[in-house]
Order: sequence, then C-alpha cells, then structure tokens
Amino acid sequence: MSDAVTEIGFGTLPDGRPVKLFTLRNAAGLLARITNFGTIITELHVPDRQGRLGDVVLGFDRLETYLADTHYLGCTVGRVANRTAKGRFTLDGKTYKLAVNNGSNHLHGGLQGFDRALWHAVPQKGAAIQFTHTSPDGDEGYPGKLEVTVLMTLTDANELRIDYTATTDRATPINLTNHSYFNFLGGGDILGHELMLAADHYTPVDDTSIPVGEIRPVAGGPMDFNQRQPIGARFNQLTGERIGYDHNYVLRGGGKSLALAAQLYEPQTGRFMEVLTTEPGIQVYTGNWLDGTAPAKGGKSVPRYAGIALETQHFPDSINQAQFPSVVLRPGQTFRSTTIYRFATQ
Repeated sequence: MSDAVTEIGFGTLPDGRPVKLFTLRNAAGLLARITNFGTIITELHVPDRQGRLGDVVLGFDRLETYLADTHYLGCTVGRVANRTAKGRFTLDGKTYKLAVNNGSNHLHGGLQGFDRALWHAVPQKGAAIQFTHTSPDGDEGYPGKLEVTVLMTLTDANELRIDYTATTDRATPINLTNHSYFNFLGGGDILGHELMLAADHYTPVDDTSIPVGEIRPVAGGPMDFNQRQPIGARFNQLTGERIGYDHNYVLRGGGKSLALAAQLYEPQTGRFMEVLTTEPGIQVYTGNWLDGTAPAKGGKSVPRYAGIALETQHFPDSINQAQFPSVVLRPGQTFRSTTIYRFATQ
C-alpha cells in the first residue's frame, strides 16, 4: 500500500465481517476517506480561499450509524439508481418484479442495494482504490449476474474521480451513481450555496416522483439554473410535500462524452466545485427529507437542507420509458461511466 492510501478498521457488520476505512491523500494535501461498506465517501477535505482544509460531505463517525441510515449518505447506489415505477419492468418479453422501498416504487437498488454491500477493496497506484462487487442473478429481483467495479481516485488536479464499469451474463438494467451530500460550509444549510446546471430541460414527475414522460424546458422558472443561482432563492415558487429540489435534469452533454454537468459555489468560504460526467442526466436533491435524527460527524446533526446531492445518472424509470436513454446492459457489453468532482476556490 502506498503512502497515498492508508487503511484502518471501521467496525464489523452484524454477521461478523470486518469493515475497512481507507484514507486517500493527493500531492496538494486533499484528503478523502472511503469505506468498503457501500463504497461510502465518509469524508472529503478540500481548501477554502484561505487554504484551510474542511470536510465538505455529510456523514457519520461510526459504522453503526451508516447501517441505520436511510438517506444514502455518501454511498454507491445500484443496481439501478433513482426510482422504478411500481417496482416492475419488462425486458425482452419477461416482466420482473423488484423490491418496493419508496412508497409504491423501487428506489436506489432496493432493500439491500449496492449501498448495503461489503465491497472488495484493492488500493491502486497513487491515491486510488478499486472496489469490486458481484451482484447475483435475482438480486433484489434483477436478472443476471452483474460484476461491478468502482474505481475512486483522488487526483493531483484536486479531483475526486469515480470510474464505474460492469458486465453481465444476462440482459439487465443498470444505472450507477454516488449519493454524496455536499455542504461547503461544514454546517448549517446549503440554501445560500450557488448552483449552475448545464441543462436546458428536466423531466417533470408525478406525485410519486416518477417521470411523466415529458422533457420540459427549464427556461424562466424555478427549475432554471443555467445562470448560477442561490439554491434556496426560488423555493417559494416550488410545490410539494417537502419543498426543495428532487429533480432529474437533462444535461446538454447528452452522455456522449465527459462534459460539464454542474458548478457549486459557496460565497463565504470561496469553495467551488465542477461536476463532469459521461451520464446524460443529473438528479439534484436538496436534502428535503433529511430529519436531523441521526448523530452525524462531530456531534452535528443533518437536518433538512443540510446538504445537496448531485447524482449523475440516467433518467429515473428509464427501463419503463422507451423515449429515455436506455439503461439496458447485455452480455458481451461493458457498462462504463465516469464522474469527476473538481475542486477549486474563487
């Protein structure tokens, strides 16, 4: 193991398997901590405009709290991220029934998704770790044995880079993302953070958060982040049971190559992040359902709006909506996806 990667124990699972916590450091002094339980990013320390490092992701100090977490803090989610309507889909003439864990819908891989898996971790050259996981045929209702690799690298360009690959022995849907929540203040809420999205359209949803099939322009309304805007500036124009954003945006890059998806800026600290991805969409979630009940890092809580998740992805319910980019992976193909979180100050 290189000096750029160190390892300690992070407790044990209820079945007795040991969990590890890895620390990655790059040449500039940035630090990331990642556990092989759910490939959760537990900490990510980046500088403010005075050069002071601070942790910018929500998380917990103890494995036991992650085991009880229902908000997906920092983890890899799959086999299919986001929602699948009624927990059902038809593929090649056969209908599959998935675990239902979000009202009437399937969310983020089900009751025991990739966020609950203990991944095999192997440090790589430099500040990088490769995580692998085998999802068996029938896992949470999905067809096919899926072999998944998640490579996380803290680059010397002050980037956290995530490369996903997967292969299958039967046709299956796949849509992987990371579910970190960012807060560049290290506390309080993210409503004053400024957000820009490289998106002219979004996918409106019904009252169960399933896309209605339309791709709607964002121009002129509260969904429009083409110009950098404070996240909470137009909350009074939103509706819903919990006010805030939980919407999929259609990226201008279209998923054809690595392209800019979002920028996030915090005026007090000067922290600035660019999100680049090969994915066609990004789910913007402002922590509307965070409730502050779990004891977070350093004794702090994670109340509503404590962080923003920027989940690069294919669109929700794509397996049931033929007009959306396909999420089907077939034998002989390799699923590939890359997302980069690039940090700077302004």
